[in-house]
Amino acid sequence: MLRLQLGSADLCRVRFADRLHPVGIALLAGQWLRDPTVAAMAPTLAERAVAAEGTAAAQAATAILRHLLPDRGRLPDFVTPFAGLESVEAGLEAIRATPARRVRAEVTMAYADTPASLLRRRFAAADPEVLDLFGGAVQTWFDTVLEPHWAELLSAYRQQVTSASQRLARHGLAALFAGLHPGIRWREPVLEIRTWWDGDLPGTGHGVILLPSPLAGPRPRVLVEQGYPILLVYPVVMPALGAPADDDALGRLLGVTRALVLRRLAADGGLTTTLLSRASGVSLSSASEHATALRAAGLVASEREGGAVRHQLTVLGAELLGAGRPVERDAPESF
Repeated sequence: MLRLQLGSADLCRVRFADRLHPVGIALLAGQWLRDPTVAAMAPTLAERAVAAEGTAAAQAATAILRHLLPDRGRLPDFVTPFAGLESVEAGLEAIRATPARRVRAEVTMAYADTPASLLRRRFAAADPEVLDLFGGAVQTWFDTVLEPHWAELLSAYRQQVTSASQRLARHGLAALFAGLHPGIRWREPVLEIRTWWDGDLPGTGHGVILLPSPLAGPRPRVLVEQGYPILLVYPVVMPALGAPADDDALGRLLGVTRALVLRRLAADGGLTTTLLSRASGVSLSSASEHATALRAAGLVASEREGGAVRHQLTVLGAELLGAGRPVERDAPESF
């Protein structure tokens, strides 16, 4: 558990990232789309990543990234820089500009449980040729897997930010933190985060930047650098790709998160409140609140099964989604 002691200077500067970081998201996606939990949160991208490995260029890029970066856990901070939001090229330039001493320290830490190899040693030494090889692999992987859906990813990101911003405006900062992810808890003045490392750290005095992403992995990610805002990347479920997210009429009618909850119930044939929380990337209390509102509107039916409450679409809810019929009920699911 990471515990961040946030002072007033940090809390006055809590905000969302302007947009997704192309290099940062590409590296997280390359690391985590192999994980079934994350693949379920972005199935279209997971399928595309598997299909892309059938091409020689993407296969080589994937092999390089998998060799140079840990399969799980914390990535070296320098490969997910603050700078370079505007393009993959800009992000790679920020990586190449990292001082060799920092590269060596962070890569050595990341390789603590990884067998040594010549390529890994050269990467840890900030060898320019290996950094160029790494950059080329990132560019190829981004172009092959993410670029075809990048506009949709950005649009889905804006929806997540809009929904969270509305929660902040209506209920305040504590409610915002509570609704980000089950692994994030606000205990004033400490923000507790179940991430890949433990410790107690003070805030930087430069605020907190929030970045929701379906490709963050199963746990939130935290980047803390003195002189910069704290960057908190947390997992969310991404709406299905294929239709422009900005044209989501149901999202405008019900609200982005509530529409996502309704779609998750349709896709899974009914869920307990706990499973709905996980599938939708919202807190347990938020999932319960959305289910209650949808039930009041006649779109969802709920019934208790032992110690759990199970929710499923009604005929009206299925028709609103365009299904034309109620979703068939699966076997009961437990916590």
